[in-house]
Amino acid sequence: MEPRGAELIRKTVAGYDFGRYFYRPEAPKEAFMKRKIFSCLFLFMLICANAGFLYGGESEMQAASSQFCLGPEDVLEISVWKNEALTRQVVVRPDGKVSFPLIGDVQAQGRTVEELCQATEDKIKAFVPDAPVSVMVVLVGSPKVYVVGKVAKPGVYIMGKPLRVMQALAMAGGITPFSEDDDILIIRDVKGVQKTMRFDYTEVANGKALKQNIRLEPGDTVVVP
Repeated sequence: MEPRGAELIRKTVAGYDFGRYFYRPEAPKEAFMKRKIFSCLFLFMLICANAGFLYGGESEMQAASSQFCLGPEDVLEISVWKNEALTRQVVVRPDGKVSFPLIGDVQAQGRTVEELCQATEDKIKAFVPDAPVSVMVVLVGSPKVYVVGKVAKPGVYIMGKPLRVMQALAMAGGITPFSEDDDILIIRDVKGVQKTMRFDYTEVANGKALKQNIRLEPGDTVVVP
């Protein structure tokens, strides 16, 4: 077996090849320098990769935050600057509204945090002029989608950002080997009437019929038979 890092040399004398091989071991200093250079390059690549991941992740989080709309069961903290009496934790009711001292009910469902903050500030300035209002999400209780049937982790999932069928299935750990992946159903409540849409997992996974991979809406149920 050839030693690692060795250099193979064919020895000839006076033009005659004796058919013997000799090994010249790599110098310790040379081997050390090679290892050091390799380590530095690996570390540099790792730092670059992490930097790119963090930057991309931050951008994605900011985008998701700007798109997130409030809904029932979200817990919020609304506060008026320098006024402890006007600091409250409120829960978005099933009708989509929150109650706050002085101004009564404010529509929260369907609005972003920034939009609710502005609406609250516009209403309360009649009572407390020039008082900035802040709104903070304490607990996200909506929007939800339900993934049931033959998936690894059936359950209720929070939609932190716009979600498509494939993404919801991924959150549920994927379909099981014995599922009927060509007959998945999406059940949606439209003005009190339940409607169904079919989803063929195999087709979408193969890049076909991508129109089936619809964007889910709060309250949708994905059924994997």
